[in-house]
Amino acid sequence: KVLDMIFRGLKKYDPKTGEAQNMLAEKIETTDSQNFTVTVKDGWTFSNGEKVTAQSFVDAWNYGASLKNNQRNAYFFAYIDGYDKVHPESGGQSADTLSGLKVTGPLTFTVKLSQKFSTFPDTLGYPAFAPLPRAFFDDHDAWLKKPVGNGPYLVDNYTRGSQMSLRKWEEYPGPDKAQNGGVDLKVYTDNNTAYTDLMAGNLDLVDDVPAAQLKNVKNDLGDRYINTPAGIIQTLAFPFYDDDWNKPGSEKVRKGLSMAIDRKQITDTIFQQTRTPATDWTSPVLGEDGGYKAGLCGEACEFKPDEAKQLIKDGGGLPGGQVKITYNADTGSHKQWVDAVCNSINNALDNDRACVGNPVGTFADFRNQITDQKMSGPFRAGWQMDYPLIQNFLQPLYYTNASSNDGKWSNQKFDDLVDQANAETDTAKAIGLFQQAEEVLRDEMGAIPLWYQNGSAGYSDRLSNVELNPFSVPVYNEIKVG
Repeated sequence: KVLDMIFRGLKKYDPKTGEAQNMLAEKIETTDSQNFTVTVKDGWTFSNGEKVTAQSFVDAWNYGASLKNNQRNAYFFAYIDGYDKVHPESGGQSADTLSGLKVTGPLTFTVKLSQKFSTFPDTLGYPAFAPLPRAFFDDHDAWLKKPVGNGPYLVDNYTRGSQMSLRKWEEYPGPDKAQNGGVDLKVYTDNNTAYTDLMAGNLDLVDDVPAAQLKNVKNDLGDRYINTPAGIIQTLAFPFYDDDWNKPGSEKVRKGLSMAIDRKQITDTIFQQTRTPATDWTSPVLGEDGGYKAGLCGEACEFKPDEAKQLIKDGGGLPGGQVKITYNADTGSHKQWVDAVCNSINNALDNDRACVGNPVGTFADFRNQITDQKMSGPFRAGWQMDYPLIQNFLQPLYYTNASSNDGKWSNQKFDDLVDQANAETDTAKAIGLFQQAEEVLRDEMGAIPLWYQNGSAGYSDRLSNVELNPFSVPVYNEIKVG
């Protein structure tokens, strides 16, 4: 949310369609989908008056990629030549800057990738690719206390973990100026409290309506309740590093579990139409032209309890006789849906001990256990798209050793199809290849798709023109007050 307000990158995703459009990029040119020349628009500055130049991007990307800076988003630069030197998988780095980045003029730079990636320019609206001012490098501690960017808002003051006050930047040079005076963001540890504050008039906007309030929200807010599709999918991932889940026949067990889940009943009763049963591994917000293919999962995502029972039996039965679904218990309504999924599986298998929920206290602990490969059965997984490309729903999650492939699923045929798709300059052909890769994922049931998530929000009667973008983030700069 914050990065959306204080930064603008080379591209920006249209708040309605999600399409990547030029923002600070004058143009991005390539003849071979591997070497790109970027021209930055003239006339942009950071809010401290410093000019935004080609160097502002190259310095930021080099900083983000470098192993010693320990940036969570470093892997976004992995496609750029020389990433293996600045961010090796083991040992120290042997270079400080990416060999694939070269500043060629005040407003031009070139990018050389280590492989062809035809849709690379469309990824450049992601915040990891934002430019940074010299102030970030020259007085880093001061910048962290009060970040300086080039977006429509300035950070006025900031108390870490509690609140941030952003104010309209009057000299903002972009076309999407703030339509309000500013935004105060508050951190709530419980979204029910935020909802209560909204109803009491102490808060203007809640962008995560708690599951417990979904039955009341239409009565409470009327047309000030927003429920729109977002680029988010919930799945169950499996620990393929555990032999019990990765032996011949295991794919039948995984498919059987998928067919034992009554997605429609769960989304209707628990989520009150804020989730839609998934029938592929992407998201409807991509649209058909962008690679969403309703029904690609086929019968594997349909509720067929009898066939489910038979498949699990044919696949050798549940490892250890029971599945435990691990989830974090501290946020969202994960307990409710995990219990409902287990209930559905137990009913399908006529065995009330076939499936149980396995809560982990905090998200941090849950993530640590996943990273340390401690999962012994299926676990809650989900994906919010970084940019609206079918590539982003498949490669980071299911490509061998990819950055977010937490279950360590690996399939050579899938990898080859993804590589071919990335090298393909004809978009329609590339999408066809990605969908073929997705069919491999389906046939092996590399993860079980559960449901697509909508963004939900509610707002006070002081506000108007409130919308959620395809990432389910409010389009703050367009909100009007009064």
